Amino acid sequence: MAKAPPLGAKGRRSGPRARRSWRVAFFALALAGLIAAVAWALLGPWLLVVRSVVVTGTRLVPASEVLAVAGVNRGTPLIWVNVGRVAARIETIRQVKSAQVTRDWPDRVVIVVWERTSALTVMAPGGGFDLVDSGGVIVRWAARRPADLPLYLAPASGTAVNSLRGDPDLAAAAAVLGALPAQLRHTVGSVSAPSPDQVTLQLSGGITVLWGDASDAARKARVLNVLMQAHAHYYDVSAQETVTTN
Repeated sequence: MAKAPPLGAKGRRSGPRARRSWRVAFFALALAGLIAAVAWALLGPWLLVVRSVVVTGTRLVPASEVLAVAGVNRGTPLIWVNVGRVAARIETIRQVKSAQVTRDWPDRVVIVVWERTSALTVMAPGGGFDLVDSGGVIVRWAARRPADLPLYLAPASGTAVNSLRGDPDLAAAAAVLGALPAQLRHTVGSVSAPSPDQVTLQLSGGITVLWGDASDAARKARVLNVLMQAHAHYYDVSAQETVTTN
């Protein structure tokens, strides 16, 4: 006849089953304690909360404006900061092209701003000039046209500058200017674009160049450099097969 398992000090039977039960209970308590500690560390009032918000990359937009629009309050648990929503709010600022928001553990939020870059000037309705980026968004206003930014001649006189936002013709003009060799770009006084593939440059000295689209800029610049030795007032380098002077 098999013998019964030995009794413990208080009459309880000992053995592998009892030891396994104690081990399960121990690990359950340890896991519960770990979860409680992590929750307290992340959500507690003293640890891992926002103590500072750092803004970098601003030149046109005051950092105070970025902070106000971001809406990140000190004392907020860092894990509660929705970095995507904060970045989206910052990008509603007109001069901001994009923003990146990151949590810098244990207690800081870092905001990196990329501002829009002026590509062209447009005559402002009330006088002066609106400096716009390649998307037609107004970056800032200036009383005088900056020497390094050509004037964009809108197709229709009196066109509201706000209507140029997202305009493909303006975008093509900005792309052409960005592709020009520096020496040639510095001679451009104004630019027009009846269509994206018909960008026309007005150079100093009364010279007009039908450039076409932004493609093949290096070849067009070489051809134009040769043609300009004829001292004409009109050049067409828009087509690769043929060139025209007048």
